[in-house]
Amino acid sequence: MHVEAGDLLDVNVWLALAAPSHVHHAAARAYWMQPALPRLWFNRITMLGLVRLLCEPKIMGAAKLTPSRALEVYEHFEALPEVGFMDEPPACGPAFAAAMRSMAPSSGRLLTDIYLGCFAQTAQLRLVTFDRDFERFAGLAVLRLSPAGK
Repeated sequence: MHVEAGDLLDVNVWLALAAPSHVHHAAARAYWMQPALPRLWFNRITMLGLVRLLCEPKIMGAAKLTPSRALEVYEHFEALPEVGFMDEPPACGPAFAAAMRSMAPSSGRLLTDIYLGCFAQTAQLRLVTFDRDFERFAGLAVLRLSPAGK
């Protein structure tokens, strides 16, 4: 499998980019506007997460979208030349299983983070996020964006 370098954006970064009213929109936009922006990647988890959150009234308030419109937002991003969709690398499943056994999360809250960390590592991508939880992953290349004003 050919691996193309770049950044796997966490759902929180995609959401901040998609929603101008999001508290972290300015910080996500500053990352997006950098002169040497690497190739940006969605995977199935980040794609579904973005679409789901854009439809969620607790997240989006009055700006919540219909599922069809939320899918259009994803499709707009994915159609950009600097953005792509990456299927799961073959080594991701075994890495995820091993990480689940070694990290032994006490709740389901970290399952998606563990998966995204394994996906990024096995695809040789840097993970871009606002989330501190990824700092627990040894050997994971992470860029934690600073929220505006912090």
